[in-house]
Amino acid sequence: MDGRDGGENMGRQRQISPPPAYSRILPDFLQSVNLKYVKLGYHYLITHLLTLLLIPLMAMILVEASRTNPEDVRQLWIHLQYNLVSVLVCSVVLVFGSTVYIMTRPRPVYLVDYACYRAPDELAAPYAKFMEHSRLSGRFDEAALEFQRKILERSGLGEETYAPASMHLIPPRPSMAAAREEAEQVMFGALDVLFKNASVKPKDIGILVVNCSLFNPTPSLSAMIVNKYKLRGNILSYNLGGMGCSAGVIAIDLARDMLQVHRGTYAVVVSTENITQNWYFGNKKSMLIPNCLFRVGGAAVLLSNKSSDRSRSKYKLVHVVRTHRGADDKAFRCVYQEQDDSGTVGVSLSKDLMAIAGGALKTNITTLGPLVLPISEQLLFFATLVAKKVFNNSKIKPYIPDFKLAFEHFCIHAGGRAVIDELEKNLQLLPSHVEPSRMTLHRFGNTSSSSIWYELAYIEAKGRMRKGNRVWQIAFGSGFKCNSAVWQALRNVKPSPRSPWEDCIHRSLGQKGFQIKWSSEVETRFWVLNPEFTSTSLLSLHDQLGT
Repeated sequence: MDGRDGGENMGRQRQISPPPAYSRILPDFLQSVNLKYVKLGYHYLITHLLTLLLIPLMAMILVEASRTNPEDVRQLWIHLQYNLVSVLVCSVVLVFGSTVYIMTRPRPVYLVDYACYRAPDELAAPYAKFMEHSRLSGRFDEAALEFQRKILERSGLGEETYAPASMHLIPPRPSMAAAREEAEQVMFGALDVLFKNASVKPKDIGILVVNCSLFNPTPSLSAMIVNKYKLRGNILSYNLGGMGCSAGVIAIDLARDMLQVHRGTYAVVVSTENITQNWYFGNKKSMLIPNCLFRVGGAAVLLSNKSSDRSRSKYKLVHVVRTHRGADDKAFRCVYQEQDDSGTVGVSLSKDLMAIAGGALKTNITTLGPLVLPISEQLLFFATLVAKKVFNNSKIKPYIPDFKLAFEHFCIHAGGRAVIDELEKNLQLLPSHVEPSRMTLHRFGNTSSSSIWYELAYIEAKGRMRKGNRVWQIAFGSGFKCNSAVWQALRNVKPSPRSPWEDCIHRSLGQKGFQIKWSSEVETRFWVLNPEFTSTSLLSLHDQLGT
């Protein structure tokens, strides 16, 4: 063999020799590490940091205690005998402090049960009927009719929402009597179900709070309830008006404050809106939008401060955070009841509504965040803020806290498709998180302040509420206001009898021999496979295939 052959053989050997066995044992971490899991691990570390620090401390204490002999214990006892005054003073201070704490601490407020009103089927307002009645009323020109048709198509509302009885007449005949009749049907319908489900007598109610923005007759709506159910003479009743779609959370906050003062009692909160006298019969586009979105609905909520009610209650109220932007002129006028040029009264919605709502939400979550977010998210937010200030670098984007780490469920006011879309995007939520809001808007429309309760009922009907789960209710309203309520489930919550979703929660998609249950997984799959689908077209598909 000459040198050339040897060189060729050596070259060939170098080419075919396998790589070392250890070269593929470990993956390339820079390529394989998922930032999501790094963040999750960081969250767990920071959340349990105090526990991790206390474990060594407790271990040291136990080691020292194990070294103590009986003689040391006897010497300690003798020392205490000769310092009796100090022991008595410390005991008095301890007892006094404990008493003050127990007497002044906030009393827990429990949500025993709630009920949502569901109108009879004859009040259903499908698209075709809505448009036909609008045309036959003779109140709208062609441009206004076409505008309403387009809004309906994009609204996210389905074919089964409800309009008041007076709007089903041709021509519509709104009147004070018809408005009272609508209010009675909604409020009494919800209260009848609530009292029956909760096994509470109306005479046991000590506090009553009613909110309805646009219908405030004399006597008040709260007085109508007192008269109907013959509530006791010393009941504390309140009637909130003109406070918009966020008034439901305001009513809960007022009831909570009253329950802090009055021991051992029940509070009932009734949230509704009246459509009959507030239908707009004009042609101004900004005032036509409420006609297309608002529908009949209402909810009644039973709260208690009795410790004996904890075992049968569904939720515990954890936080209420309220934000009011009324000092800003644009925010004040973005949802405004007024007359158009022809003198017709209606509610006008400003083009700046979404921007103003976003600003109000930002202020609200800035206050709410420290109360609910884990310390890991707060540190990340603070670090990003400091870095941006110190380095004065506009390229450093503000950190958006992950509210999915604080809440398992979200009840976003079903004010319209755009509201839900924007919150889903800005809070980085998943389709399953906004599913209750989309489906409530689709099935019942915008029921104003009561919509967050239809959404909570949807979550319960789906069987998703587990003990310890936290729910964030977010509501927006005129003024402009953004209000939040946080609830914690006290048990695995099942839907109450006569739930508004009782006969439609398991409606299926069916086409060409296959059936798929409508769920968050199906909805997510549709969006993943068909990103061009909007929420409106998806829910329209649900309508078409669900029959």
